[in-house]
Amino acid sequence: MKQKYIDEIVERICQMIKTGDTQIDTQNKKEYGFEKAFTKSEGTQLYREASNDKYRMYICNLLDGLLDENGDYIAYDGNKVYVSPEDKVTIIERIFGAYRGLGVLEPILLDEEITEIMINGPKNIFVEKKGSIMRLEQQIGNDETGDAEIRKIIHRIVDMCGREVNESKPIVDARLTDGSRVNIVLSPIAMNGDTITIRKFSKKPMDIERLIAYGSITREIANILQKLVRAKYNIFISGGTGSGKTTFLNALSNYIPSDERVITIEDSAELQINGINNLVSLETKQANAEGKGAITIKDLIKSSLRMRPDRIVVGEVRGEEALDMLQAMNTGHDGSLSTGHSNSAKDMLSRLETMVLQGASGLPLDAVKQQIGSALDLIVHLSRMRDHSRKVVEITEVIGCKNGEIILNPLYKFEEDEKSTFEKVSGSLIRTENKMKKDYKLKLAGIKEVII
Repeated sequence: MKQKYIDEIVERICQMIKTGDTQIDTQNKKEYGFEKAFTKSEGTQLYREASNDKYRMYICNLLDGLLDENGDYIAYDGNKVYVSPEDKVTIIERIFGAYRGLGVLEPILLDEEITEIMINGPKNIFVEKKGSIMRLEQQIGNDETGDAEIRKIIHRIVDMCGREVNESKPIVDARLTDGSRVNIVLSPIAMNGDTITIRKFSKKPMDIERLIAYGSITREIANILQKLVRAKYNIFISGGTGSGKTTFLNALSNYIPSDERVITIEDSAELQINGINNLVSLETKQANAEGKGAITIKDLIKSSLRMRPDRIVVGEVRGEEALDMLQAMNTGHDGSLSTGHSNSAKDMLSRLETMVLQGASGLPLDAVKQQIGSALDLIVHLSRMRDHSRKVVEITEVIGCKNGEIILNPLYKFEEDEKSTFEKVSGSLIRTENKMKKDYKLKLAGIKEVII
């Protein structure tokens, strides 16, 4: 169905809702679910008080009223256009989004194949679908209303998330009810108009089985990581933007024994850990308009230490909270998990050093390196490959600090094979000749066989 006819139908139904017009004859109101509405003012009240499911039903009824018995719509230009079931879903969700949801974004959010939504002003909507970025035809509003419509969507997002955004605070991170991560930058900071970036997360929690199916990891490595998690190794997951760090952390977290008390700490709650009854999820809080009341990851890590955790899972370490996380790992909270941005396992150590010094510039660098070398047991590095697949490319043991340098012991490295091409990456994690040094936690956990 042509986009202009969908836009036309949406506009007509929106006008009906604005005026409270149910477009159903009085004798048929009960059949169509409008049994309470006998005047347009009653119709307006009916829409206002309807639940979300009822509201969608009302929209569906209005749409049916515009179609003939064959499902055809007579457009303003006289053309007869068939409205398919897929078109009906699109129309209903667009209208629902305009009044109850996120406008034109609502049907995009429902598309399971879309993993990222990028809005650069009202006229430029891009999505990542199956690993490729494409531009969509639709835009938010029109030339006159676009700026107002996108600002309306932004305020709905921040209202749902309990956040705040305005000219004095033009940048905000938030989370939708389905767990999707949102970043908002208002104009004129964003010079092309208000910018919204949404990282979608699957409604089905990610687990190791799905990662194996995607080719991100092998069954052998998954079994090894399961034993290391259960043996309470401190594991740090590193990688670049979009490499799948949070997804991998979520999958790894589901190996934690169900009888443990787990504290998760995140900027925006995204982890979906199943099977843990004694689970506490903590989320940061931004400062108010007066610059007060902020609760940072650093604050939450400190508080978590007084909550009797068996493990602490930090969604992502970005700054001075790195020191508190390392100290927690060094003071009896083994089995902690976290993620961070870097280009390699070795680069992750340099970044951790920098982050620790942000919060404790007076600390000697040697002391910082000692903290890192003592706290971390393993670094799992992920990468987004040239064919857009996400793979584990490095598993490295951190075996301590010697002569002012943190010593790494690479255990697995990803190597491409002869089947690999520019369009498709093929290869596997290859075991190095290095023997695993830190095996004492495995022995304490009763795992006596050599797993690496």
